[in-house]
Amino acid sequence: MSINACENAATASPAQTFQIAVLPGDGIGVEVTREAVKVLRAAEARLNDVRFELREFAAGASEYLRCGDPLPEATFAACRQADAILLGAMGLPTVRWPDGKEISPQLDLRERLDLYFGLRPIYLFHRDDTPLKDYDSREIDFAIVRENTEGLFSARRSTSSPTNGEVCDVMRITRRGTERVCRDAFRLAQKRRKRLTLIDKANVLPSMAFFRSVFDEVAREFPDVEADRVYVDAAALYMVKNPQRFDVVVTENMFGDILSDLAAGLVGGMGMAPSADIGEKHAVFQPSHGSAPDIAGRGIANPIAMILSVALMLEWLDIPQTIHAAGRIRVAVERALADPVHRTPDLGGVLSTQEIGDLVAAEV
Repeated sequence: MSINACENAATASPAQTFQIAVLPGDGIGVEVTREAVKVLRAAEARLNDVRFELREFAAGASEYLRCGDPLPEATFAACRQADAILLGAMGLPTVRWPDGKEISPQLDLRERLDLYFGLRPIYLFHRDDTPLKDYDSREIDFAIVRENTEGLFSARRSTSSPTNGEVCDVMRITRRGTERVCRDAFRLAQKRRKRLTLIDKANVLPSMAFFRSVFDEVAREFPDVEADRVYVDAAALYMVKNPQRFDVVVTENMFGDILSDLAAGLVGGMGMAPSADIGEKHAVFQPSHGSAPDIAGRGIANPIAMILSVALMLEWLDIPQTIHAAGRIRVAVERALADPVHRTPDLGGVLSTQEIGDLVAAEV
């Protein structure tokens, strides 16, 4: 599957060196990033004319506690200059802004770098990892595209006083934002099975009715793609009862956030769910899971989502060598997971974070 839906992905010449900014972040982010880098280096060793220069930078709730800024300007500047950004996990439940909202510099990166195309691939590697009955590998294989810069999340910087007895959040939907994410979702569908489903709540919310009207306009540009429309509550049901009906889905920010977690549960949980946040010039690749401070430092976090996020990054870099390396990593994950014993505790196994990383790196 090619994820290069956006047209401005990085290009490379022979003997290219890609600059990668690495932000391990908080909690288990540090641990899963270490294993993902190990796998990336294993893939790099098989490449003759591509190299990756990795530079690590501080960001996250821990950095906020240290210096008062979760995303220092030096870190942000490095991210802007990098060819791609690898991010482990950020935020800690007990570290919050004075207004009570959690520290979330990953959202700042999305907004400041205009990473509007949020990709959440959902793929079942082994039937033992799904809670659904009678599903085998490749029967659950779809991609969620969420608009990353607008929607209900756009209200997160608003201020209000709870003492007034009412707080309102505004869902912001613009024509420009909807057109570009829908257009790129159609392009992604063209590279897959040529089906795209819009998930909205157009029967209730005017903002969603507008989203659907723009989607319908864009759909006319892609007559080769079958366009479908499903309300978000029904979509949650269908993902559980009939996940194979989906190929690519596109939706608003908050709906995408919620459905991504539900969909991850179909393939083993958040430890199996990679993600990419892509803009016209920049992209961040990270696991869909959070920092999980309850298991941090215990060596039991599942690194597969972070490793698969590296594969997404390699594919986005979009030269034959990196695309091939991305495929090698996905095959390595599939081979490593072919033995049901090869699991971290979240999947019922006993292997450590490092042992899973070693297995995948060896398969690469």
